[in-house]
Amino acid sequence: MPIRVVAGEAKGRRLKTPKTTSTRPIIDRVKTALFDILSVRVEDVRFLDLFAGTGSVGIEALSRGAASATFIELNPAILKLVRENLQITGLADRAETVHADAFKFLQAHVSDNNHVTKLPTKAERSEGVGYLSPRQGTLPGGQVSRFIAPGEAGRSNSPNENTQFPNNIQYDIIYIAPPQYKGMAARALALLDNSSLVPDTGLVIVQIHPKERTEVAAVPLSRLALTDERRYGSTLLMFYEVSNKEKLTHVDTTTEG
Repeated sequence: MPIRVVAGEAKGRRLKTPKTTSTRPIIDRVKTALFDILSVRVEDVRFLDLFAGTGSVGIEALSRGAASATFIELNPAILKLVRENLQITGLADRAETVHADAFKFLQAHVSDNNHVTKLPTKAERSEGVGYLSPRQGTLPGGQVSRFIAPGEAGRSNSPNENTQFPNNIQYDIIYIAPPQYKGMAARALALLDNSSLVPDTGLVIVQIHPKERTEVAAVPLSRLALTDERRYGSTLLMFYEVSNKEKLTHVDTTTEG
């Protein structure tokens, strides 16, 4: 099934998809519903697309106004595809592609109460407070960003590239869509519960098959809390935010289609 960008500056662009069953690209109907839920919340955010696959979700976020998107993918052939899709859509200048195991990336950011630089909030960034864009090459705290310039898209990485991860990065929205039925979604959620990657205003979205819900919902969480979930046929989206007992009065469990 063809995958395309649904809305925004790259609307209508068709994305390349791998000739393999190891990835599960989100269908346009579910992607449309997801971004209808996010609405303007996606504008000017730092977006993390774990288990990136085709990069469809992170690319949609960029097309709809995200400040930047990072794509984590272990398979070099599929990562090359992500870079090609970024070129097709003209969004490569705001994108970072990282050849890495998603779990090693997450484990490198498990909070151990060491110093973590607090990055500006979305509101502060909109006012130009302490934020450098991907094009400027560095992130607050002096860490060198690894944003791939347009001319580098599709370039192969050495096996040892990106083994060291900056320890002061945070993302406003983190999207998790690993291969099904391998316990990977639950494992990733558990790591993010105690991760410096998630700011106090952060949102974590888990895409799974409904049959995996019991396993994911059973993950013991101390910081994140389930605030919403939406089912679209064989796809379930679960939304987690940093716990605030005063606002978490119920969980929406809407089923659509």
